[in-house]
Amino acid sequence: MLTLSLSTLRERWPLFIGALVTVALGVALVQGALLVLAATGTGWVPPGVTEEEAHQIREGYVGAATLLGLAVPLATFLAVFIVGSTFAFTVAQRGRDLALLSVLGANRRQLRRLLLCEALVLGAAGTAIGIVLSFPAVAAQSAVLTAFGFLPDGFEAPFGPWVLWASVPIGVGVAVLGVLSASRRAARVQPLDALRDTGSAARVMTAGRWVTGLLNAAMTVVLILLARSGDLLIALTTSLLISMTGSVALSRLSPLVVPLTGRLFVLPGSTLGELARANLRDGVRRSASTAAPLIVLVALVLGIDGSLGSLALLTGVEQERSVRADLVVDSTGAQAARLASVPGIAVAAPQTLLPVRILVQNLAKADEPPVPETYDKQVFAIDPTTYLRTHVTQPRSGSLERLTGLTIAGGPAVAGERLAGDTVTMRYNDQHTPLQLVARMPETLALGEEFLVSRDAVPADLLTTSPTQTFVQVTPGTDPGTVRAAITSAGLGEVRTVAEWAGAAAKAQQSGNIAIMSVLMGLSGLYAAIAAVNAVVIAGAERRAEFAVLRLSGLTRRQVVTAALIESTAVTVIGLLLGALVAACALIGVAGGTQGVVAVPWGLFGMLSAGALVVTGVACAATTWKVSSPR
Repeated sequence: MLTLSLSTLRERWPLFIGALVTVALGVALVQGALLVLAATGTGWVPPGVTEEEAHQIREGYVGAATLLGLAVPLATFLAVFIVGSTFAFTVAQRGRDLALLSVLGANRRQLRRLLLCEALVLGAAGTAIGIVLSFPAVAAQSAVLTAFGFLPDGFEAPFGPWVLWASVPIGVGVAVLGVLSASRRAARVQPLDALRDTGSAARVMTAGRWVTGLLNAAMTVVLILLARSGDLLIALTTSLLISMTGSVALSRLSPLVVPLTGRLFVLPGSTLGELARANLRDGVRRSASTAAPLIVLVALVLGIDGSLGSLALLTGVEQERSVRADLVVDSTGAQAARLASVPGIAVAAPQTLLPVRILVQNLAKADEPPVPETYDKQVFAIDPTTYLRTHVTQPRSGSLERLTGLTIAGGPAVAGERLAGDTVTMRYNDQHTPLQLVARMPETLALGEEFLVSRDAVPADLLTTSPTQTFVQVTPGTDPGTVRAAITSAGLGEVRTVAEWAGAAAKAQQSGNIAIMSVLMGLSGLYAAIAAVNAVVIAGAERRAEFAVLRLSGLTRRQVVTAALIESTAVTVIGLLLGALVAACALIGVAGGTQGVVAVPWGLFGMLSAGALVVTGVACAATTWKVSSPR
């Protein structure tokens, strides 16, 4: 059986090249991500950096680990889904070959063994290629993460033999699982049905497709209702699951959904258009195999980007609602001290970013000793009186009115930390100052300040030279624009409205999302492009007789290519629209946790649509032109 499998792979290699590439790519991406993820755990710090830079590098490792932790399961999901659909389409295109083997005496068990042997060989070959490709994949992933500031320059992820325990099962296992259900169905088809493409051989919507499709559709509805519960964490968590289950549901039901949607593409008075429409109805399996990876691509990418964008937008809205001010001024501490004398200003609440370190003891677990932690990014000195007048957020415990002298309050960024004791230490240069913890602020989306200290506890010269952000309330009846002009003309800093300040915070968070989307969209887009092109090429290569009949019927070669291109474009548009429908469901769920604040990624959808139309169009035109070349 192995000899026959190798002979089949050698003779019909165009049918299997796409499956081989997807297996190799899946192994390379997963193995590369695992190696980089393991290297981030070592916490390597380049020699010669300062203590502050070393702290920032370790924070970057945490972000890289979080991103890779999302990329690995996504790559695995794409590998299982796309390899499975690719193998299913490949097996379906070989119906006549398998029927001839049945006529010659092969039983069902032998046919299944033949297909499984082919998958095993392809899986082993794809795994070997993927292991080799993992080295440039590691370099590419490290370069992307370094470019976005997650990893330091000079970062290396060494190869470890342990990763093969994950790579080999993924490559071989995905290939075998991908062909398992398709081989079971192919072995049950009667030989004459397969030769004539009738009966069960012509039935595309099998019981397995109905069950998995409807089950995932039901799960999608349940997840949407769960996401609408109002909890932000649940909404964001389920949005990714909605994108997965919804895309699987429509992909499994695509032989039914794609032709129904295709009826919208009516081109009256166009012979080639009517021909493409008829082919769209007749080539159900071909259309579904092309649309499926596009559905998954658009659903995942738009769903993730929309969820992250909605979170960033909500962050800006929350910040704008959290303050009672008219203007925000960025300046030095010395400039901020003069703001109160500007005519028209009723309240000026300065927040000075301090170049100090806060040393605390955190309780990791109740039965374990405290763990020392250091915070030095968002430590602000405030005046509690003006702070309370310009901010809506109140402490969840303690009182900011007690923030005088050698005291400190825990900010939103450490709201989830379990601080041991009521005393922390502030270190500035060589001075260590103990501070009493008097309040804890609630957690916010923007995280915000790590600690708030009393301005009385900070040296005056440090307050004068450090960057300061001041929230300004103007006197009743005064035009904020007039006060803004007065501050600017006096040279007391850069002035923004609260809306502009909150919008800048949302953009800053969205810029961090760009790094995540660059990795995930590149991963999903590459997979979807390979799967879609593979389906187009395989389907086109098997349509020689059909194209020959069209040529004999009077169509020119260019008209044949045009008809195939119209059909391919219609299928691509349908796949994009169905994927967008799934993404819309994910965003509907997210809206329940973001109080109706939703960011619709129209620009990303346009870019994906243009790329998909170009890729599938070029593949279809090139394949059709090549196949229709014989007279």
